[in-house]
Amino acid sequence: MVRKLSVLLTGLLLLLSGVPATAAENGEWAVYPAASQLGSRPYFYLAADPGDTLTDTVTLSNKTAAPLTFRLYGADAYNTARDGGFAVRTEKEPQRSIGAWLRPDRPRITVPARGKASVLITLTVPPGAEPGDHVGAVVALDERIDRARGGPVTVGVQRAVGARVYLRVGGPTVPALAVEDVTLDQDRPLVPGTRESSALVSYTLHNRGNVTLNPRVALRAEGLFGRTLLDRDLAGVPSELLPRQRIRLTARWTGSPQLDRGEVTLMATAKDVRESGTVSFLALPWLAGGILIAGVAAASMALWARRRGAPST
Repeated sequence: MVRKLSVLLTGLLLLLSGVPATAAENGEWAVYPAASQLGSRPYFYLAADPGDTLTDTVTLSNKTAAPLTFRLYGADAYNTARDGGFAVRTEKEPQRSIGAWLRPDRPRITVPARGKASVLITLTVPPGAEPGDHVGAVVALDERIDRARGGPVTVGVQRAVGARVYLRVGGPTVPALAVEDVTLDQDRPLVPGTRESSALVSYTLHNRGNVTLNPRVALRAEGLFGRTLLDRDLAGVPSELLPRQRIRLTARWTGSPQLDRGEVTLMATAKDVRESGTVSFLALPWLAGGILIAGVAAASMALWARRRGAPST
């Protein structure tokens, strides 16, 4: 069946290399959903069942004094491994959902100077499509190649602007989240009290379900006898964690103990989900640790020598 898209959509600036999108436009052109009776739409927000075909219109606005020619295509979205930011696949990368299902009526279009152009887009959801959220973008790639120097060589860079597409395919939705591979790397002074110690907590946040999550993560540290050493919400957690995406994040714990033993817990929460990951730690000053190790080694050597010198019976 064919249905008119009921949508919301956002525009995003992105580089051809898949750098996270950051803005609705880049100062030269913009891509966004055509206006509707409900007013402007910042996002395409779609709902469909497997086997449905949806149609809508995307608008390109040229803000320069010369015509611009673009290639239009659909692309899948993902979270960047570096910080979980929103990014989309390039045209040549494999596409599995939005990028494979969305087709513009005109894959190449020239927009006049200071003008606008609208293009029909069709999104065909295959009968076997997985239920849940599918996220991507309608991308307008500038055919011009900018020359930029990258060290001793000159590289060509193409720019693109994408309008985000959020699609919910009908069927069971399963929110699921995991905190995986929690590690703690301590940085302590050689001599206790000479400077402040710190620790770097690293963890993987994994959306194991089929819906987009808006996670929050809290960091809690406990020392000996259950003493609370730290309890705070973490910044830098992505506002959107797309389905089945896994990202590696870090948090700095300034003022971590120089002599203590306990555990660090990361609690991740989102709508209908709550999961945690834990790592134990032993904080021991390097000087004290060295003396302790040397003492244990000396005692072991003395015991070994005594046993070798003892007369046999």
